[in-house]
Amino acid sequence: MKKLLLSILAIILIIEEWLWDALSAFGHVLIRLLHLEVVERWLSQASPHVALMAFTIPLLIVTPINLAAFALLAHGLILQGVLLEIVAKLLGTLLVSRVFALTKPQLLTFRVLAFVYATIRRWLRWAHQKITETKVYKIAKALKAEVKQRFAAWFKSIKHHAND
Repeated sequence: MKKLLLSILAIILIIEEWLWDALSAFGHVLIRLLHLEVVERWLSQASPHVALMAFTIPLLIVTPINLAAFALLAHGLILQGVLLEIVAKLLGTLLVSRVFALTKPQLLTFRVLAFVYATIRRWLRWAHQKITETKVYKIAKALKAEVKQRFAAWFKSIKHHAND
């Protein structure tokens, strides 16, 4: 049973890593497309209290989407509700991770946030160590690298053909 649970967690971890990479890259593209570099610079230099307020904004954006997803589920629209919840989770992860990355030093000046952050990091390091030792994780990690390499080669060939 323990092996099965670790295998499931390994799969979830590799999917999370994959999504994190993709969302991070997408966030950087969005910042450039929307010309928000100035906002990012301002936010990275904001006071701790402004940073804390900025950190709550993604929650305020995503919460109505979560509520709409739950309303869809409550009305029996399972597929639509699940899809909307997935969109909310991806958007929330994108926004929260970006704001946190920009404001981390300011946010960690608050003792309670520093304690929560340190505790979560400890748990994640322990879990990551346990999971990365599993065979499933190693296979999934190799698969991820292979897929990434194939996509890079595919994009390179598309770019090459577009320049011809």
